[in-house]
Amino acid sequence: MTPIEIHEYKLKWLPGYTVAIHSDNTDKGKTWCRRNLSRHEWSMTSWTNVYEHTFCFEKEKDATAFASIMV
Repeated sequence: MTPIEIHEYKLKWLPGYTVAIHSDNTDKGKTWCRRNLSRHEWSMTSWTNVYEHTFCFEKEKDATAFASIMV
């Protein structure tokens, strides 16, 4: 998929299933997503709360797996 196709695809399912993580774990979260998912299946929004970033997933099973790793 081209970058514009990815963007348009994400607009259809965002916000999807969300998982909030501590900002110290951002690199760990991005690494997990890059290794386990395609770029069109996840998104990250920075600073959604104090010391918090939110990852959004297209599928509930991906959000659940991600949350279990990040705890």
